[in-house]
Amino acid sequence: MEVPYMGRILWVDLTRGTVQEESLPASFYAQQLSGLGLAVGQLLDRIPRNADPLGPENVLAFVSGLLTGCGSLFTGRWTVAGKSPLTGGWGDANCGGNFAPAIKRCGYDGLFFSGVSPHPVYLRVAHGRAALHDARDVWGRDTLTSERMLIEQNGGTGVRVACIGPAGEKQSLIAGVANDRGRMAARAGLGAVMGAKRLKAVVLAGARRIRAHDPDAVKALSRACIETLRFDPPFMNGMMMAYTGTLMRLLPVQMAMDGMLYKLMLDKFGTASMNQLMVEIGDTPIKNWKGSNEDFDRNRSANLSPEVFARPVVAKYHCHACPLGCGGVMAENSPYPGGHKPEYETVMSLGGLLLNDDAESIFKLNDMFNRAGMDTISAGGTIAFAMECYEQGLLSRADLDGLELTWGNSMAIIALAAKIIAREGVGDLLADGAKRAAAQIGRGADALAMHAGGQELGMHDGRYDPGFALHYSAEPTPGRHTIGSQMYYEMFRLWKKIETLPDVDRFYTKGRKYEWSPERAAAAAACSRFMNILNASGACLFGALLGLDRLPLFEWLNAASGWQRAPAEYMDIGDRIQTMKQVFNLRQGLDPRSFKASARALGHPPPTAGANEGRQVDLERMRSDYWRALGWDPETGRPEPDKLERLGLTT
Repeated sequence: MEVPYMGRILWVDLTRGTVQEESLPASFYAQQLSGLGLAVGQLLDRIPRNADPLGPENVLAFVSGLLTGCGSLFTGRWTVAGKSPLTGGWGDANCGGNFAPAIKRCGYDGLFFSGVSPHPVYLRVAHGRAALHDARDVWGRDTLTSERMLIEQNGGTGVRVACIGPAGEKQSLIAGVANDRGRMAARAGLGAVMGAKRLKAVVLAGARRIRAHDPDAVKALSRACIETLRFDPPFMNGMMMAYTGTLMRLLPVQMAMDGMLYKLMLDKFGTASMNQLMVEIGDTPIKNWKGSNEDFDRNRSANLSPEVFARPVVAKYHCHACPLGCGGVMAENSPYPGGHKPEYETVMSLGGLLLNDDAESIFKLNDMFNRAGMDTISAGGTIAFAMECYEQGLLSRADLDGLELTWGNSMAIIALAAKIIAREGVGDLLADGAKRAAAQIGRGADALAMHAGGQELGMHDGRYDPGFALHYSAEPTPGRHTIGSQMYYEMFRLWKKIETLPDVDRFYTKGRKYEWSPERAAAAAACSRFMNILNASGACLFGALLGLDRLPLFEWLNAASGWQRAPAEYMDIGDRIQTMKQVFNLRQGLDPRSFKASARALGHPPPTAGANEGRQVDLERMRSDYWRALGWDPETGRPEPDKLERLGLTT
């Protein structure tokens, strides 16, 4: 029977300089799928307890999804995973581009790295051979230059590269891994793990065919899915989105979100379509989470409108197997030739979060961080922390190497970003994120560091959507905006496939968002389980937000694999992956309760003005019910003994 997985993984011992193949049985994929499931399935027992994340015992995984390359849509994502040096627990970062199918075309589902090389190296896998090569000529170069050089050195067309830049080489704990000219697997600080291992890059050139059990069925499902993407009204513009946000803020009722509206926004402007809308409704954190839409009103947010970030774009950017193309490639004659336009998270972490409405500075900062290989969310959150420290007198101008780090001072922001990338002067203090910087500064600075478990929070405010606050604080990978929220649950429409999950009302009063219930807990747990399936499949969150009645993920999995599983059975796999990540953290000595997001981000004290005025999140109750819904102890977050026994796991 044809199957969508390759059945093999590659282990690379960087200390010894050796490579070795390992075959995996079909039963492994039936239990874990691939992608994220493959990573946690291999690393849970391979990384020892209390391992040093930057030491030789940490293992770094590059994995491709089960559906990648099978003819399904929105399934071109890859994952890098390992023990996070930023949080000390399970770390994974998800990325688009064209690297995911390259892993499988080389004949593997995943590449795993242990040890530490004595000098900079890169792994080359091509024509059925895998070997380590000297990387000293590209060490010290930025991600775009390194990628170009490695492609030229290794055959040109068809070569795919994932690499780190100076941030990873200097082991900044907010460094990521780049591919395809700056697409970033940014979160969890895994670029620092590559730097510590002296692994500059992974270079792939393969031609293995990726198969599916029933390719005709996969294609038929894809054709039906693409029909849902054809509606594209011409009247949407940035200012319309801003006024829509204002209307949504002023109305006493809210409509359940539908993914087709989001599809129209992505199709028109990409994620930057949200820039003004999210500020107006209160979803975008402003001024290090202490400001509001009143501090960054429509006159200011207009400077960061979707049109502004669309102007230098000459072509849509499509990740592998994506029919939508929400990215954008900038013109060769622009100041940032061939680079990617800034995304919403980047614009707002370097914009509204800093009270910076200078779009040109955000273009420049986006290019700087992409080339450095650094997470723009964590970088923006750390700079916002430093700005408030300066405002409060915890950092002086002398401490900041002469920078006047006032809110919105774009020139000072750019100068500080350069110092962080280089780990120069005050940049060395800030290069490992806000939590660690606060610990060194002391004097109450920790109250100004907006993070969960050490990772800076995404640009979605839990005081607007309490689901974000819950997932920031209760997940094995804290601070992530891509796992779950009340809005995501509405858009996933999982109840269309799994009747036991709660439906949502089409319209409801806004106060209902803050009313907790067992149904809310079940929905939140479903988001977590489902996202594990999505990431094990190699599928895209944006595709899933169309709704599972439009994106046939479960049907693709059955057609590609030959399994005949109900959606609830796949959700059981997602549940298993979720529990394995939590077990990983427990084995590393972490207390799940320590991941609680910063008080200010939870509305303690509640905001006194703006869209989220008076709003608080009752995290303790929400988290307990959510953990209970996952079969974990509601007070400690430890999986219950009967659940561990059922899954064959121990802590």
